[in-house]
Amino acid sequence: MYVRNNIRFKVWWSYSWWPLLVCFLYDSFICLLYGYFGVRALDLPWAPVATLGTAVAFYIGFKNNGSYDRFSEGRQLWGVITNLSRLWAISISDYVQPAPDEVIPDPAEVRELHRRLLYRQLAWVNALRLHLRRQTAERWDAEVAPFLSLADSAAARDRNNPPTHLLRQQSEELRHLHQRGLLAVWRQVSLVDTLRDLFHAQGGCERIKNTPFPRQYAYFSYVFVRVFAAVLPLGLVEEFDKMGPNHVWLTVPVAMLVAWVFNTIEVVGHTSENPFDNTINDVPMSSICRTIEIDLRELLGEKELPTKLEAVNDVLY
Repeated sequence: MYVRNNIRFKVWWSYSWWPLLVCFLYDSFICLLYGYFGVRALDLPWAPVATLGTAVAFYIGFKNNGSYDRFSEGRQLWGVITNLSRLWAISISDYVQPAPDEVIPDPAEVRELHRRLLYRQLAWVNALRLHLRRQTAERWDAEVAPFLSLADSAAARDRNNPPTHLLRQQSEELRHLHQRGLLAVWRQVSLVDTLRDLFHAQGGCERIKNTPFPRQYAYFSYVFVRVFAAVLPLGLVEEFDKMGPNHVWLTVPVAMLVAWVFNTIEVVGHTSENPFDNTINDVPMSSICRTIEIDLRELLGEKELPTKLEAVNDVLY
């Protein structure tokens, strides 16, 4: 996610230079034919060109609203995941305790149970992040396996959906804890409800990831902007020609400016369609996972905590 207040020149220029170059060459060619060779058949009445521009503006605005909704929902889902992870940590610390009439196990064993359940939650959030970014195979050992036992890591890694399997492991452990008398039944039900909410959040993220933005909107938005950029100089040449000799060449900068605005709006919508692709405009899942890790490990009483991720070249991943 780009976090700088103003976007650096090199960032927006990387999206703009090619369309601007094409517009410059095309608009110059139109002006050359119209002004130098006198091909008057190229001019179009301004009214239909302006009407087309208005229609295209409405269309790409509709598309951009849909694109932003996808990003916004993705960020909200990860906010829910953050809060549920904190709730899970607090609930585990308070709920996973021996009953008053039971023999109290070794306190170190209870602490290890808490640690295992919280670390598996950290494994889940990181596994979900890699799953959404399609990076599970290459990054599992470095970013998920350290939070799991060798057996749990091996059992989850090669699954089609590793995050789902990790939540299943959490549920199984809750059942075992209840059977041992370390988790009252109503507390088990409460923790399972938290797992249910985590499943809902995961399903929402997978729905966004696995459902492409409707191509009829995305594709025709691209086409309409190009069509408008093509007819724009045809509607401007006559208007500037009326201003006097050589004024027709003002068509080039004006048409380039208007086309650049429309193209930029279209690109903004396009880059917001898929919020989990690990690009500069996506949900900063790596940073969110690190925040969750710091919170949960601090709740465990650990002192040596990782540092928060900082933006790299104004981008928070």
